[in-house]
Amino acid sequence: MRHASAVLLAASLLAPAAARADGPSPAPRPAQSAPARPPALEVTIDRSKVDLKGRQIEVKLSRAAGKVRIKVLGQSGAVLAEEEKPFGGAAAGSPLAVTWSPSSDEPVARIEVYGYDTEGYWAGIAIIPWNVSIPHEEVQFETNSDVIRAPEVPKLEASLQKISEVVAKTSELGKITLFIVGHTDTVGSAEHNLALSRKRARAIAAWFKGRGVKLPIAFEGLGESAPLVKTADQVDEPRNRRVDYILSVEPPRLPSGDASWKAL
Repeated sequence: MRHASAVLLAASLLAPAAARADGPSPAPRPAQSAPARPPALEVTIDRSKVDLKGRQIEVKLSRAAGKVRIKVLGQSGAVLAEEEKPFGGAAAGSPLAVTWSPSSDEPVARIEVYGYDTEGYWAGIAIIPWNVSIPHEEVQFETNSDVIRAPEVPKLEASLQKISEVVAKTSELGKITLFIVGHTDTVGSAEHNLALSRKRARAIAAWFKGRGVKLPIAFEGLGESAPLVKTADQVDEPRNRRVDYILSVEPPRLPSGDASWKAL
């Protein structure tokens, strides 16, 4: 958006000086430098504070905030909500909370955010919080092994079918990635379990890639740090020996600050 004052200033700088018909031409005036352009407005979203259940996001602008407008879309492409909230010149970098009331319970696939500064300039950003956890039967590994045994292959084949079905229905959302994360119980040392869970997650990721999965695949292991069932140390708990399969456009947030997704 350009203001009328900016347009008039530009016009005055470009207009030639008028010459007098009965006298000499006026002396040239010193060149005027164009007004400095402000840095581009930036809009950022703290993805760790995107609350789909509470229907709220947190936005920050790099300049004093005039207002924030959001559009929330469902997986079908339908607009679930459009909201606008004024912020009356909140200081640059202030957390700006915006909520929405959806028209239906359809899962959110995309949130478009438009931030306006106090001068009326705006910038936009979009996030795609959609993700799907694929239900599956767990692959059973031998103790301290990451080798996928032949009897376990039908489980992976069934999971592959489910993954393919979800991707076929949601490919319009963008570039979907398959994220695989491994977990262990508390038997053994934490360091050993972390390494073992990472190896098993990678083994499963490699199996999917070897069976022709065209999606990007990333993996990580969390060892015993994120149990499904909390137990004491050195407890054999089968439900904690698991691997999660997640389809997502944006990388899911990992609970451990030391963990990071690794591309296969």
